[in-house]
Amino acid sequence: MLSVVDCMRTRAASSKLTFKVNNVKVEFTQTMIRIVGLSATLPNYLEVAKFLRVNPERGLFFFDSSYRPVPLAQQYIGVTEQNFLARNELLHEICYNKVVESLRQGHQAMVFVHSRKDTGKTAEKLVELSRRSEDLELFSNDTHPHFELIKARLSFGIHHAGMLRADRGLTERLFSEGLLKVLVCTATLAWGVNLPAHTVVIKGTQIYDPKAGGWRDLGMLDVMQIFGRAGRPQFDKSGEGIIITSHDKLAYYLRLLTSQLPIESQFISSLKDNLNAEVALGTVTNVKEACAWLGYTYLFIRMKMNPLAYGIGWDEVIADPSLSLKQRALVTDAARSLDKAKMMRFDEKSGNFYCTELGRIASHFYIHYSSVETYNEMLRRHMNDSEVIDMVAHSSEFENIVVREEEQNELEMLARTSCPLEVKGGPSNKHGKVSILIQLYISRGSIDSFSLISDAAYISASLARIIRALFEICLRRGWCEMTSFLLEYCKAVDRQIWPHQHPLRQFDKDISPEILRKLEERGADLDRLHEMQEKDIGALIRYAPGGRVDLLITPDFVWKDRFHGVAQRWWILVEDSENDHIYHSELFTLTKRMAKGESQKLSFTVPIFEPHPPQYYIRAVSDSWLQAEALYTISFHNLALPEAHTIHTELLDLKPLPITALGNRAYEALYKFSHFNPIQTQTFHVLYHTQNNVLLGAPTGSGKTISAELAMLHLFNTQPDMKFDLLLKLVSRGATALEVTTLNYRSGACNTNAKACEGVLRYVLPCLEYVIYIAPLKAIVRERMNDWRKRLVSQLGKEMVEMTGDYTPDLKALLSADIIISTPEKWDGISRNWHTRSYVTKVGLMILDEIHLLGADRGPILEVIVSRMRYISSQTERSVRFVGLSTALANAHDLADWLGVEELGLFNFKPSVRPVPLEVHIQASELSLFCFSYGYPGKFYCPRMNSMNKPTYAAICTHSPTKPVLIFVSSRRQTRLTALDLIQFAASDEHPRQFLGMPEEALQMILSQVTDQNLRHTLQFGIGLHHAGLNEKDRSLVEELFANNKIQAITSHVILVCTSTLAWGVNLPAHLVIIKGTEYYDGKGKRYVDFPITDILQMMGRAGRPQYDQHGKAVILVHDPKKSFYKKFLYEPFPVESSLREQLHDHINAEIISGTISHKEDAVHYLTWTYLFRRLMVNPAYYGLDGTEPGTLSSYLSCLVQNTFEDLEDSGCIKINEDSVESMMLGSIASQYYLKYMTVSMFGSNIGPETSLEVFLHILAGASEYDELPVRHNEENYNGALSEKVPYMVDKNRLDDPHVKANLLFQAHFSRLELPISDYVTDLKSVLDQSIRVIQAMIDICANSGWLSSTITCMHLLQMVMQGLWIDRDSPLWMLPSMTDELHTLLVKKRISNVQQLLDLPKMTLQSVTGSSTASRLYQDLQHFPRVQVRLKIQRRDPYRDTLPSLNIRLEKTNTHRKTMRAFVPRFPKVKDEAWWLVLGNTSTSELHALKRVSFSDHLVTHMELPSAPFTVQTMSRL
Repeated sequence: MLSVVDCMRTRAASSKLTFKVNNVKVEFTQTMIRIVGLSATLPNYLEVAKFLRVNPERGLFFFDSSYRPVPLAQQYIGVTEQNFLARNELLHEICYNKVVESLRQGHQAMVFVHSRKDTGKTAEKLVELSRRSEDLELFSNDTHPHFELIKARLSFGIHHAGMLRADRGLTERLFSEGLLKVLVCTATLAWGVNLPAHTVVIKGTQIYDPKAGGWRDLGMLDVMQIFGRAGRPQFDKSGEGIIITSHDKLAYYLRLLTSQLPIESQFISSLKDNLNAEVALGTVTNVKEACAWLGYTYLFIRMKMNPLAYGIGWDEVIADPSLSLKQRALVTDAARSLDKAKMMRFDEKSGNFYCTELGRIASHFYIHYSSVETYNEMLRRHMNDSEVIDMVAHSSEFENIVVREEEQNELEMLARTSCPLEVKGGPSNKHGKVSILIQLYISRGSIDSFSLISDAAYISASLARIIRALFEICLRRGWCEMTSFLLEYCKAVDRQIWPHQHPLRQFDKDISPEILRKLEERGADLDRLHEMQEKDIGALIRYAPGGRVDLLITPDFVWKDRFHGVAQRWWILVEDSENDHIYHSELFTLTKRMAKGESQKLSFTVPIFEPHPPQYYIRAVSDSWLQAEALYTISFHNLALPEAHTIHTELLDLKPLPITALGNRAYEALYKFSHFNPIQTQTFHVLYHTQNNVLLGAPTGSGKTISAELAMLHLFNTQPDMKFDLLLKLVSRGATALEVTTLNYRSGACNTNAKACEGVLRYVLPCLEYVIYIAPLKAIVRERMNDWRKRLVSQLGKEMVEMTGDYTPDLKALLSADIIISTPEKWDGISRNWHTRSYVTKVGLMILDEIHLLGADRGPILEVIVSRMRYISSQTERSVRFVGLSTALANAHDLADWLGVEELGLFNFKPSVRPVPLEVHIQASELSLFCFSYGYPGKFYCPRMNSMNKPTYAAICTHSPTKPVLIFVSSRRQTRLTALDLIQFAASDEHPRQFLGMPEEALQMILSQVTDQNLRHTLQFGIGLHHAGLNEKDRSLVEELFANNKIQAITSHVILVCTSTLAWGVNLPAHLVIIKGTEYYDGKGKRYVDFPITDILQMMGRAGRPQYDQHGKAVILVHDPKKSFYKKFLYEPFPVESSLREQLHDHINAEIISGTISHKEDAVHYLTWTYLFRRLMVNPAYYGLDGTEPGTLSSYLSCLVQNTFEDLEDSGCIKINEDSVESMMLGSIASQYYLKYMTVSMFGSNIGPETSLEVFLHILAGASEYDELPVRHNEENYNGALSEKVPYMVDKNRLDDPHVKANLLFQAHFSRLELPISDYVTDLKSVLDQSIRVIQAMIDICANSGWLSSTITCMHLLQMVMQGLWIDRDSPLWMLPSMTDELHTLLVKKRISNVQQLLDLPKMTLQSVTGSSTASRLYQDLQHFPRVQVRLKIQRRDPYRDTLPSLNIRLEKTNTHRKTMRAFVPRFPKVKDEAWWLVLGNTSTSELHALKRVSFSDHLVTHMELPSAPFTVQTMSRL
């Protein structure tokens, strides 16, 4: 009997019906799932179909027994004998007779019994009866061709779950091939193995139930499944099924056959476990949702159809026809039980469920509710080995294990010989038996009896997850002793080695048992072996010298793939042994490449309490290797810690100051508000009316930028009148003082005579000063440029220039600027040569935005430029006003002291001081600045992020259903996934476009402008995406829509520092900010790391911006272990430390080149200007300094300088003499092009006189500037695919290396390949942007070395970068804008292969070759193609002046149609001007004599010195 329905096949008698999960998933994700199920004939198939949501008209197919492919004859035999022994004998005889009848007809037979032991006994009895009846020949198959291969002559076989897999497989093969005629087996064969036979005999129907402690009848489903094995399709025309049972059960089975009873649900027995799983998953959060979830189950359907079977009386059914009260009662009872077991928190008043760590662990590791109750009762903070094993043995997962009489002798023997721990209860106890088998598994002991082998296999299958669950429980409780203890046992179970055994037993495949035994006997632990020489180890074990393995988690780790695979995991634990508490836990993954590379840096924070504990222990414990751990002690004795007390500025209760206090109508017109906020009011006088340096620490969103503008307006007030700007601009253009004076007099700008005006100039010009605004990110620079261009430039008439990697203004623009906005790197590069750049010394005001980033990755550059400007001020005796803007600081006084800020100019407000407060809705707090804190479990990032999507949607609906929302995620992929999930949740609420705020016509017009497919899709539902992967047009469109409330939610991409555009650089207001996860993927470290607290605060600052909201709200969704950290440290500012020491080499080299440092004493003096020097004296332990005594400090600085000098000398950047230091060529090039000293050192070692293009490309990609190029998850696969498409080979074993990726991106750029994902497009822009200065540095190195060939090759590489073409593989015709594949093919056929050939063609000929329309565009391109006429004149040597001969060169552009200097570089991400190389060299000797880089608009006259040797001049210039 077979029934096929549109459902999933199930055994209704199983303890769980999990189809509800699929139905719930359909509702939850709005993703259709098709379910196809197979089943035996079901009496209540309509109810099952209803449960599975099957369309009864189209999807339900029911076939009764008449449709069976092989007809089945059934026999029911009842035995009336009452005596037990006689009845068994009779059962054997009847079974034997039925088997013999089948064999005589040439068929095979299967005999089903109901215990493993009975299979062997029944087979032996059948053999005995066959011998007695002399029918042995019936049971043999001597005609089979493989008969001789079988040792036994009787074709009997047995099959049960206690046999080894190999033995069961052999039996199945022999029976299927006909070598075995009779197979005695248990019911597991009917369910799990498709092995049919003509005759099936069920011998007896009584089954022992260990749960009930008695016998029960064989179920009808088992009978039907067993009978299904009767009759072989394609071999038999009929089958025969026989049941031999007691006479009193005969009527029962006949009734079940003729009128089958409905299949009932067994779901109630596992309701608690399943409810906990749903709560942990997040699909059920309250009683209402739990009742709805229960409504999806088969249990609910059967409760309605047969309420009496589930304990529901008819009076309850009449009173509650929908059974909603029964549903609620079941859910409530289960929730109370789970609450009592601490698996979740149940608030009966609100009906809400709150998942606990214990519940999540039980769900994740599939631990039964009853087991959790056992652990709650038995698990203690301190337990010994035998107690832990006994507790595990009490787990309900092992409740089906039974104690058999025949096993006792073997169990007693195993307990004596193979169990190192005490067996509580002894072998006669069920828990004692489990304890013995657990110990036996770890000890790798051997077992004889089949039943014990089966039980041991069953126990070992669950043992690892149970121990892991107990480890997680102790870890979450913070029990350091039990956590370490259970982690040891986790590894013991995985490795099957006891913790007390020698750890080298983990290498038992390579090390013989004899050697391991000797090591244990002689007490040779790992530490002792590590200190011994190989010969000593050989003597110890009397073994020949061999290799050794160091199990240490360091970069020196000896990695072998067959032992360690691709990665090893280590637990990093910070323990306080005094208080028995774990303050930090982290699972660190060490990959093979990381083990062979440099040390991995882990950053985390731990609390330090008063009084200080004696020490903390930091332990690195292997997750899989026994005794593989390292211990480091942090002692608090004699540890000098910085002052912990943070001094904040009290916000005074002042009346808001009106903007009329500026006293200047032009200034007042800059602002749209009428009054300054409280912080601006309190700081107004110092900023606007004094010249004092200021440090302003205040939360994001408190108006610090406007405060900085007050200082700028003060500078503008103190400058000479605006009419003198004209004079400055004239001087900047090269006019003499007299010309300026005369012009000024004629124009009426000066009402005195020329002499008096000239005197004014002499006084005014040296006093003119400008503002330099330093922002750490290009995004902030752009925001300031856009804002101030609209106000300060257009309304006040000020000149402003931008200095970033994208823009470099010319000297005239810098000289005429009132405001310069720059990144730290750009100003560092310019101010290095302050001796020759006078405008650097004219800075009157330096504004340092986000100065708290001093301790971040780019902090050293910020520290250097401030130190340099302070040094310049001291040398020139011109005061520079410093205004630092920051979040609240813990050590504001140190920073203020470094900046020269006095007490009057120091403002360090509390984090809670905000013009717009953030409100709390979950828990009370004394602060006015609040956030949610949710904890989300899970070690794996992507599932954890997915679990945060529903709470994100709930937070939007609860806190900001109609107001703007910002959702910060960690990756571009997460922006898309989060938006799609929000759309699904909105659709499930039947409001799919609830976030949309525009009519359909306007929406369609906007969608037509969007290029990104994902953005176009999400915008239809009012949800925008914003990340660096979008093009500028799409990003601007999204920002405009969000600002105008056309879309409600915008998921923003936040990648640490440089691309966190929305949090740092775009001022978009939002009522609610959701930070979905506080981690991001660090491509260099190949792991997830936490956002800095400053980034989190910056994101939160986007909520409730002034002028937009009365209040704001912030929701932070965090990984559960970090929940307490963020609660504690989010508003407790950390001290800002210096990170200059790690990057000191590059900056010392720059100061040597500029002449600031020429001796060691100069370097030490230079360091005293730095913030590092201030912090050395305050927090010496942080920098490895023993004390702050003058001698100790001086020795530390001297050693630091000496080590830096030696490293720079080793790299070839400087040369150290006895008492001085001088710059070298490599050092000058590193400083000039702003390269790391390691980069130019690598260039000097690898570039030679005949370096090929391929080698140059590898050298370029190997520059240290590409160390931070991200290689994200699975990008090594994309890199592998790219490596197959590019011409130059890369190291296939290092596809996850950033330098290999850079190489591939270059080659893909030259080959014009389509990049695999949008992230690669952004990465390519970054790679190309940095490549220009790197290649120019390589050209200078080649030129200084006099290598003509390498210089030309390197120039080719620069041209390739600009044009995106291969110099030796692609046609130069592709440089022309109008070039197409069709046109290129046509020109090649006409033998035209370069641009010069096209230039030589007359216009009419060009039209005839290409066609009129194409010729017109091509001719226009050729008219604009740069053509230069070169004229040379040799200036002979003048013997009287002792001058070398020189070559006078005149360059003149011949195409008059070209009016611009812009180069056509469509494949380069930035606009570039034309530039030319003048190369003077000897082609015969490949010697370079001179090199000059020039640019000009119409013509240029220059000269180059010639060598004294005879020469021949040939003209060549390079673009």
